[in-house]
Amino acid sequence: MKRCTIGGQAVLEGVMMKAPDAVAIAVRKPSGEIVTQYTKYDPPSKKHRWMGWPIIRGVVNFVDMIKLGVNTISYSAKVLEIDEEKPSKVDQYVAKKTGKAAEDVMMSFAVVLSLALSIGLFFVLPTLIAKPLTALVKSTVLRNLIEGLIRLAIFIIYVASISLMKDIRRVYMYHGAEHKTIACYENEEELTIENARKYTRLHPRCGTNYMLLVMAISILIFTLFGWNSNIFIRILIRLAMLPVVAGVAYEVLKLAAKSDNIFARIVRWPGVMLQKLTTREPDDGMLEVAITAFNLAINEGRLPENDHQADNEAELQTQA
Repeated sequence: MKRCTIGGQAVLEGVMMKAPDAVAIAVRKPSGEIVTQYTKYDPPSKKHRWMGWPIIRGVVNFVDMIKLGVNTISYSAKVLEIDEEKPSKVDQYVAKKTGKAAEDVMMSFAVVLSLALSIGLFFVLPTLIAKPLTALVKSTVLRNLIEGLIRLAIFIIYVASISLMKDIRRVYMYHGAEHKTIACYENEEELTIENARKYTRLHPRCGTNYMLLVMAISILIFTLFGWNSNIFIRILIRLAMLPVVAGVAYEVLKLAAKSDNIFARIVRWPGVMLQKLTTREPDDGMLEVAITAFNLAINEGRLPENDHQADNEAELQTQA
């Protein structure tokens, strides 16, 4: 099996594929046309070597992927807009005051807001809920385990709940298309709809696995710091240790992805099972979009000559 260094993410009516040095996005417009964008990408560790150190690289990668995810979802939303709107007075005011486009300012705000909501929902809220439930439990390990199980339950309920939304269900279908495309490539088959269709929508190298690892490892690391009776101090400790949790989870997932021994399979299994919630079987049109994005990513922004979307020239940009 071919080792693949490309990962991806489903967006609104499309797929983003990330190579080590580039990001490619393919989005299907309501008209049926597939619009593409190819962007050169320099990882933070290329600019600052220390950002590539173990543990630290996991934290950097986590923040970078949130930023990249917000950018790609914003791009797909823009592609799906039917009419190009003129800048509003608010947009003009923000641009004048900050010296940046209102869209760029809102993007930065969205990244910060995404981080804040994730931390609040999956770390602060479980700590608050666990307080009355752990009042009669003396064991520090059991208290942290109860809190961890609450955190995991909230995460699963959240993932399952948003799948009830029509747009999110379609995103989950594109998520499945992304996985099938990567699996087809890893099995060294020609990237066609027919070939990709037969592969499973579940993939061992998925971000879902990473999120579950963060939940599990947080229980172990938080246990090392005991159980402070002051809930505010306990929340501060949780927040302070989040970078360590994210970094350790990244290293564990990285090791598990390189091997297929029993330990690696055990580590990957819960995340793969959760993908039954975060992915859906895609249709052929979605597979076509995913294959288009993948081909752009591995061919430096060019599509194969036999691809009927080859006339749809990718927009080439350079990421600052």
